Amino acid sequence: MQQRTLGQGLVVSAVGLGCMGFTLPGMTVDATEATATIHHALDRGVTFLDTADMYGDHLNEEIVGRAIAARRDDVVLATKFGFVRGADGGVVGVDGRPEHVRAACDGSLRRLGVEHIDLYYQHRVDRSVPVEETWGALAELVAVGKVRHLGISEASPDTIRRAHRVHPVSAVETEWSLWTRDPEANGVLDVVREIGAGFVPYSPMGRGMLSSRIRTVDDLPPGDYRRGLPRFSPENFAANLAVVDAVAQLAARLGVTAGQLALAWVLAQGSDVVPIPGTTRTRHLDENAAAATITIPADALESLDTIAPVGFAHGERYADMSTIDA
Repeated sequence: MQQRTLGQGLVVSAVGLGCMGFTLPGMTVDATEATATIHHALDRGVTFLDTADMYGDHLNEEIVGRAIAARRDDVVLATKFGFVRGADGGVVGVDGRPEHVRAACDGSLRRLGVEHIDLYYQHRVDRSVPVEETWGALAELVAVGKVRHLGISEASPDTIRRAHRVHPVSAVETEWSLWTRDPEANGVLDVVREIGAGFVPYSPMGRGMLSSRIRTVDDLPPGDYRRGLPRFSPENFAANLAVVDAVAQLAARLGVTAGQLALAWVLAQGSDVVPIPGTTRTRHLDENAAAATITIPADALESLDTIAPVGFAHGERYADMSTIDA
């Protein structure tokens, strides 16, 4: 697997593994299967693993931690803090207070069973707390060795710059794909390159749509979170599927899968870009890893810009966009 560098020296595999799916409703797998997938990823050179304290209400970190216990030195480990759950397990808000930052980090270290976190993200921006206060606490975690590098997710250009003034931002994690090209238009990609950070696109395959394996909403398991996303609603699905089909047709002409073309497009956006597709199946992981070897011809890149231009997608990314710092 090729390597890429995020920020000032965090070397990671060119394609990572998003672990959220191990504990998502409708997609949950048992710990044995999750461990097998993670070990297969490491064997393939996919060593950049992404989790978060809110995935599975802490369970995801525990699963990842047990899976990497004997292979910690093989892994570049990223996790996140920020979301707060209520007594019923539902998300009730975002907390960026320094005391929460410190407690959340200690909790993640304990659940993951590690002495340090390689990349620690602010999962969402708490607009009630100046980002300078949050990042002051994060900088302290770096100083004491609990965290090596810092990142921020779904933040606006101004917030990213303010955080970077407190401590270097190594990575910005935001949704980016042919399905969601917002970072190209809203200034986020520009500021990432302005400050010398890396870009980590989550959902680089359009929440599975760009794999071309989802033909109707009924293809999603009962309880799957995507059933509640606006882009999967009856009024939007057909229009979005038409673009997905056009991408799949181009992929067939190039002799690759639709998902591989989607990932290769993200990878082609710059050597500072490291997508983290999620999967719970080893065969899909192999397909994703192989995307790092694909070079898309210039004329095909131009075709993709025509097929899936910035802003084409019908519907918002989330039903509730209130936690997105715009």
